[in-house]
Order: sequence, then C-alpha cells, then structure tokens
Amino acid sequence: MGLKGFVEGGIASIVAGCSTHPLDLIKVRMQLQGESCIPVTGPGPTRVGPVTVGMRIIQQDGPAALFSGVSATVLRQTLYSTTRMGLYDMMKTKWTDPETGNMPLWKKIGAGLIAGGIGAAVGNPADVAMVRMQADGRLPASQRRNYKSVVDAISQMTKNEGIGSLWRGSSLTVNRAMLVTASQLASYDQIKEAILDKGVMKDGLGTHVTASFAAGFVASVVTNPIDVIKTRVMNMKVEAGKAPPYAGAVDCALQTVKSEGVMALYKGFIPTISRQGPFTIVLFVTLEQVRKLLKDF
Repeated sequence: MGLKGFVEGGIASIVAGCSTHPLDLIKVRMQLQGESCIPVTGPGPTRVGPVTVGMRIIQQDGPAALFSGVSATVLRQTLYSTTRMGLYDMMKTKWTDPETGNMPLWKKIGAGLIAGGIGAAVGNPADVAMVRMQADGRLPASQRRNYKSVVDAISQMTKNEGIGSLWRGSSLTVNRAMLVTASQLASYDQIKEAILDKGVMKDGLGTHVTASFAAGFVASVVTNPIDVIKTRVMNMKVEAGKAPPYAGAVDCALQTVKSEGVMALYKGFIPTISRQGPFTIVLFVTLEQVRKLLKDF
C-alpha cells in the first residue's frame, strides 16, 4: 500500500513536470533578471514579462530551447516528487481519523513539511542541474556550461566543483520544498474536502481542477521569495581563487533586496503562478486518474 503511493505520485509528477517545463524555464530566467553578478545577452537589463522572455528564448536558440534541462526535470520529479508524494500518502493513511475519514489541517501541514523536506534532500542534485541547464542560455556563448544532459551536468559539477556542489542551496531547496508540499498538498486535500462536504460539486474532474488550481495559487504566494533566492544561489558561478557572488542564502536575499528592492523576491511570480497552476492541475488530475487505474492493484 505504501509503495503504491510512491508509484502513483511519481507518475503524476513526471507528467506534470514535463508538460509545464517551458513555463518553469521562463520563470527561472525571469528570477535571474537584474542579477548584477551574471552578464546577460541581448538588450540591456530592462525587466520584461514572461511572453517577451519566452519569445527571446525562441529567437535566440529556437523552440527546442524551451525544453532545456527537461532531462533534469524528469530526474528531479523521479527523486524529489516521488519521495514527497509517497511519504505524504503514507502519513495521510496513518494519521487519518478512521471514524470521519478526514485528517485535521494541522496534521496535513505537518505531513507536508516532513515529506517535502525529505524529498528535497534526495532530489537536490537534480534540482541544481535543472536550474543550471535552464539558465545557461542567458549567458554569453563563451561562458555557457553547455551541459549535454543531466548526467553530464552532475558529473561536471562533481569533477570541477566537488561533490558538495550537488547540494549547493540545499537548505533553500529543503525549506522551499517543505513549504510547497505543505501548502500544495494540504491545501488540495482541505479544499477538496470542503467542496465535497458542502455539496458544491461532486467528486469528479470539476472538483479536482478547482481544488488543484487553488492549491497552486497558495503554494505560489508562499514559496516565490525563497524560490528566487534558491535559483540565484544554485546558478551562481564559482571560480577558483575568487570569492563566490553570494556567501549564502541570507547574503543573497540581502543583496537582492538592497540592489533591486523587496519586490524582487516576487520576480517571476506571473510565470510562477502560470506554471504552478497548470502543474498542480495536471499533477492532481493525473494522480486521481492513476489512482482509479491502480485501484485494484
């Protein structure tokens, strides 16, 4: 029963991750806008919207560039999301009240925090590789890392920067994952239960889409600031003999706010919600369908 939750969550996560990858890539590029320690190609540092960012990517590198780093996304979802979804399902099964069939909100949040933290620790190497592969196209050609695949990215990082580089920004990844999982999964379950209990809709596609979009919005608002910092820390280029651009997550946050203002922490929010909404909808709709298919197994 426990293994089944991992399989269901893994399948749903991979489908959702791959289908929304271009939106995630645009979000990463937007979060890096204005970063002073990394030179950018194209027109000056003017901040632009997600459509413009997407069009520039296509014009400079072709449509296929929208899927840069998709191999890392598959690995990340396989490691991170499969773990968090499976653990959350196990805790949900164990902590659900057998009489009412429901689990209190605080227990859902607790399960999400635990599952998200463990999942992030497992999947951090793939997360670092994904961010770098997505961000590579914004660097001048001479400074690009040009990773061929997620395996190549991980092997080059280990060789050139040490194995510790695979867990660069891991504290941010774990904190973000805890918040994402707690807000996303707990919100979905809570909103779905409220819709069904109040008789607003029956248990079906409409309920799943409504609850999942609301959960995606909640997760976006809660996690965007830490996601911006995580992206910048993971993407920073460390050169031998030189001090790194950021001393850590706190330093990155302080530098970002000082040079770009507090609202810089919500850079990429539109593509974040544009990605998080569809991602969460695809995730939970797929999950519900996979559960039906595997119900008798």
